[in-house]
Amino acid sequence: MSHLKPKYLQEGSARDRWMVSYMDVLTILLIFFVAMAAQSLERPKTKPVVRPLIPAALPPAQPKILEPSPPAVPPARQALVDAQKNLERDGLELRMEPRGLVISIPQAVLFPSGADEVSRQAQPIVEHIAVVLRGIPNQVSLVGYADSVPIHNRHFKDNWDLSTARSLNLLALLSHRYGIEESRLSVASFGSYRPAGPNDTAAGRARNRRVEIVILDEAARL
Repeated sequence: MSHLKPKYLQEGSARDRWMVSYMDVLTILLIFFVAMAAQSLERPKTKPVVRPLIPAALPPAQPKILEPSPPAVPPARQALVDAQKNLERDGLELRMEPRGLVISIPQAVLFPSGADEVSRQAQPIVEHIAVVLRGIPNQVSLVGYADSVPIHNRHFKDNWDLSTARSLNLLALLSHRYGIEESRLSVASFGSYRPAGPNDTAAGRARNRRVEIVILDEAARL
């Protein structure tokens, strides 16, 4: 019969149908892998996460202790400090007090025993003190002291009289010979009533017989 195909033709058709199905599967797999590859290429790369380094724990900062600055020296007081430095080379007894700079000169350096005239040997010391006094405007007090041993002769009736006379003669020397204005100078006498040492020893009495040249602080009053 003409409508019947040969057997080998029927078998070829069956093989072709199987091949079509196999090709479809390969095509689908190919499309799948291409899509996956395309997706992996389009996916943005993840930036690495940068974590800040955590520093090691630092010890707490210690508060800085500020040392107080020394108080400023007023100009008037600074003049006394400068005078003290200038006079230290003479080996004089110097001390700074609230009233001012005190220059304590033993009687034996300035005056012969029982006399009120400044000795020749004391002239260089007095001259140097006068040079310092001319360089500053401060008032100056000349204070006489004596020991407790009573004195009485034809020149002086007591220790008050002697210590006052010594201060007055020193004032005259500073003013007339060395040019210190008299308006800057004053005289005081305490006799034996403000001793620097004990009056029951020779050394103590020697300390008590003295003249103090006090360069006054501007705000001080003797």
